[in-house]
Formats: sequence, structure tokens, C-alpha cells
Amino acid sequence: MTAARASESTEAPPPGRTAAPEPDTAQLASDLRVVLGQLMRRLRAEHRFSISHGTVLGRLDRHGAQSVSDLAAAERVRPQSMAQTVGELEAAGLVSREPDPSDGRRALVDLTSEGRVVLGADRAQREGWLAQAISQGFSKREQAILFGAVELLRRLAET
Repeated sequence: MTAARASESTEAPPPGRTAAPEPDTAQLASDLRVVLGQLMRRLRAEHRFSISHGTVLGRLDRHGAQSVSDLAAAERVRPQSMAQTVGELEAAGLVSREPDPSDGRRALVDLTSEGRVVLGADRAQREGWLAQAISQGFSKREQAILFGAVELLRRLAET
């Protein structure tokens, strides 16, 4: 635990308030799993393609060309599974493979022009729904809490 976190957990509550009870981490984990599952199903309904396809397309868009093994490691899946996903995306014309200029034995996967267009349209649809749900369903204070929660969830996903 960092010094900042240690001080957060030992700070006295403001005058007139009692300390919040210690969270039950097992219950929190269960509740988080259920809620994230519900959110993922809702987002999946907004997708034009599977989550695994969208994840690979998004990663390529954000980080540029990568090998199948690099994509697999980043997404924490078996290289064989990633090879299948990349093959499906390649067959759909959304990605292409080119020899790695620094190592001709490897191939780099990258988005095609069509892949960029499809990904952009998919993002607009998904993010449009999500942005609208956030702006219309949450107060400015709640939106700020969600903003902070994104970083916490990112850290959790990286553990």
C-alpha cells in the first residue's frame, strides 16, 4: 500500500460523521462482476461485431500494427485464439498482415482502410449510446465519480 493510500484508509471522518464500514471485498467483487457483465451485454447489443473483434480492432487503432503474439499477450488470450480472430478479421477485409520490416519471419497485423471506417462507425454507435446514457442519466457529480472509476477499473484490469 502506498503512503497516500495508507493515509486515505486511516483518516478520521469529518466532524459529525461516522467512519464508513469496511467494505466486504468478496461481496464487492461479486457485485462488480454482475454489473460489469450487465454493462458488457448492453454494449455488445450496440456492436456491429463481436467483442473480441472490436477489442482487436480498437487495439490496432490505438497502438498501431502488432504481431498476433503481441495482440494475444495484450488481450491475455492464447496465441491460437488470437490467430483465429485475426484470420476472421482478415477474411472480412478489416485487417491485413504485412511482413515485419525488422524481422521478416514475423507478420504485423494492421487495420485496413475499411477496418478504420467500420471501427469508426461502430465506436460512434456504441459511444453515442453510452455518452447519451451518461449525460442524461447521471448528475454532473455522478459523472465525475464515473470518470474517476474508469481509472480504478483500468488498474483492476491490468492486475
